[in-house]
Amino acid sequence: MASAPKPATPATAAANREAVARYDMDDRQDFADNDRGFIAPFPDKTYRPDGTVIFDPAWFDFIEDGAPAPDTVHPSLWRQMQIMKKGGLYKIHEGIFQVRNCDIGNLTVVEGDTGLVVVDCTASVEAASMSMRMIREHVSDKPVAAVVLTHTHVDHYGGIRGVVSAEDVASGKVPIIAPGTIASFDAHAIGENVIAGNAMSRRAGYPFGSLLPLNSCGCVGSGIGIMAPGGGTISYLSPTDSITATGTKRELAGLEFEFLYAPDTEAPEEMHIWIPQLKALTCAENANHGLHNIQTLRGARTRDARNFARYLDETLERWGDEAEVHYGPHTWPVFGNENVTTFLESQRDTYKYIHDQALRLANKGYTPLEAAEVIELPEELGRKWYNRGYHGTLHHDVRAVFHKELGLWDGDPVTLHPHPPVETARRLVDLIGAEGILAEGKRAIEADDYRWAAQILHALVFADPDNTEAKQLQADAYEQLGYQAEGPQWRGIYLTAAKELRDGVIPAAFATASSDTILAMPIDTLFDFAAVHLIGDRATDTDLRIDFTFTAADTGSEDETWHMWVRHGVLNARTGPSSDAQLTVTGPKAAIVATLLKPASGLQLARAGKIKLDGDESVLEQLAAVVDEFDPNFNLVTS
Repeated sequence: MASAPKPATPATAAANREAVARYDMDDRQDFADNDRGFIAPFPDKTYRPDGTVIFDPAWFDFIEDGAPAPDTVHPSLWRQMQIMKKGGLYKIHEGIFQVRNCDIGNLTVVEGDTGLVVVDCTASVEAASMSMRMIREHVSDKPVAAVVLTHTHVDHYGGIRGVVSAEDVASGKVPIIAPGTIASFDAHAIGENVIAGNAMSRRAGYPFGSLLPLNSCGCVGSGIGIMAPGGGTISYLSPTDSITATGTKRELAGLEFEFLYAPDTEAPEEMHIWIPQLKALTCAENANHGLHNIQTLRGARTRDARNFARYLDETLERWGDEAEVHYGPHTWPVFGNENVTTFLESQRDTYKYIHDQALRLANKGYTPLEAAEVIELPEELGRKWYNRGYHGTLHHDVRAVFHKELGLWDGDPVTLHPHPPVETARRLVDLIGAEGILAEGKRAIEADDYRWAAQILHALVFADPDNTEAKQLQADAYEQLGYQAEGPQWRGIYLTAAKELRDGVIPAAFATASSDTILAMPIDTLFDFAAVHLIGDRATDTDLRIDFTFTAADTGSEDETWHMWVRHGVLNARTGPSSDAQLTVTGPKAAIVATLLKPASGLQLARAGKIKLDGDESVLEQLAAVVDEFDPNFNLVTS
């Protein structure tokens, strides 16, 4: 039986009440902006093909508009989610419509004379399909003329098959326009979500709260959208048109779209979009109603805070005097030129302040954690609701600037080669004693020092993961830290940690490495994915050489052969056949993917006629012996 959450302690309730005084809680402009242009609510729940409900607007009814924050939720976060829970179809500007808050990402439609241009596609096919049905019912039945993807993250491309068919894209009828070269977009979109996808999916379950119940003691939302716990079907189609230079223009459905190429910002490939006829602007995720991540807690490449500021300033210089609306792939629009420019200037200055002050303190000898403890935004920036930490937080963004500019080592010699966590924990327990650590943990909790309680109890939990008393105490500390967190990702991490300490590992709710995404991988990326499955120390004496021939149906032209070899504990691959292959595997991409990731299945696929094997079939058995499988539910809060 799942454990019940505990209430907020008097100290947590007091801390959250004190937080109210720091903010202008009477400011309701964001509520009005979110409501503006409302056309229709969601008609129903959203379902998977198997009938599973993946989104129900009623799930968030516990977040009541106008109600004060409960003691278990930071009042700033409660306010943000009071806005975000309101969703449906909106007209945000003449010719521009959005479906918001049935998914973590928005779907935006620009209606031109000859068709619809869809800007970003939400994270799932189901959410995108429902969004397009609402567009068809209430806005227009014009055909989709183009799809524009602002950047390489799954919550922007994952629903694409709910917007356009692969056949219409392949025929050239509907272009998919994206930043960077097509190869670069594919590599970053797929590589980030697949090659490290098992680790990322497991880690993401913590900050996004997808393993928690939806209530005031659990998940209240993601801060930038509705992260429904049911997940959905992630799809992928490669772009057909690339934007690699600022000032590039495309005429789409009779409207001119101008692009500002903004790589190495919130995503490795990203762009801003200006529609001059409509005076409409989006800066993708470089400008949001909430501070963004410089380093994501789910795990992704560290970003360049200076580039956020640089490209926002270039956008202001180009179009700031004209923009009448700013719409984003998350949260709600900003209306009116003065408000748009103020918003973008403030976001620009926030990212530049974080970047510059982190490096100022680095140059004075501060470590990342020391700098994060003392840097605060100036009041003129920090009091703006859209600069609050509803996705990233100031604390971990400061540390991320250090990581981006100075690398993983913090400059303290003791952190250069420390003992691993379990060994460190065992030595501490041997030194202090389990009873001593338990006593200190209890004392810290009674003193409302939850941060120290979690830290000291960590040693005992890692040294002895069967120590129930230590796990329960640490869970209590994490829970109160979660209730006090303004940032929903910190809240999700703390509360999920508490729940798993009490109940054990919760099975993952979703995975970024969907089958559609894996099959969309370029062949070189496919072999990179296979390579991270190789058990290096077990394969040091292995010598395998296999040719893989991908049949023409997958390559789009003719059969394509790649040579893969395993030697010295490393898997490599090159285009073209080998002169000394021990085995040749021929078949469609899907069957070859299955053979690469689960080599033992190759023999069954061959017997079923799915692939053809020529040569020494025992090579697949040898490969299977050195290929690893990933557990999507590995431990995070215990050793």
